[in-house]
Amino acid sequence: MLRFLTGIVLCACAAAESPAGIEKILAYQGTWKIETEHFNTRFSKAAKESSTLRNDCWRSGGFFVCDQFVNGESKDLIVFTYDAKDDTYGSYSVPAAGGEGGSGKLIVKGNVWTFPWEDKQDGKTVYFRIVNTFTAPGTIEYRQEFSEDKVHWTVTAKGLERKLEDRR
Repeated sequence: MLRFLTGIVLCACAAAESPAGIEKILAYQGTWKIETEHFNTRFSKAAKESSTLRNDCWRSGGFFVCDQFVNGESKDLIVFTYDAKDDTYGSYSVPAAGGEGGSGKLIVKGNVWTFPWEDKQDGKTVYFRIVNTFTAPGTIEYRQEFSEDKVHWTVTAKGLERKLEDRR
């Protein structure tokens, strides 16, 4: 579940028009307003929510790091890496409250940024992903989905994210 939450939070931050490699993660910097509609599925309950995400990010060598604040509270420190050979990103979360961290992958194809992962449910592999589509600078339409075959996907949530002017 931690990877799922981290993916949700991370999806609020990317931008389609950004530098290459690890420098793309700089797009995560800033404050975002998030509106989400959750649907009633086996992995989610119907609800609507609104939140504000602020990412304080910096680069150090081959790493890019973001301290993520949700509604003003620091929640996770996310460390990103980049594999130029595979053109993929790794993400590693450290929860502010302690506990078990998580790791995941980010795949960028044009204006679509996808966070995929999988989990075992009742002995079967279930695939999950968060798909972010950048429709304009500072605007992301996203959806969270699951599948048992990677062909047929069920949407558990969808939303809209807008980057706010930084007032700090």
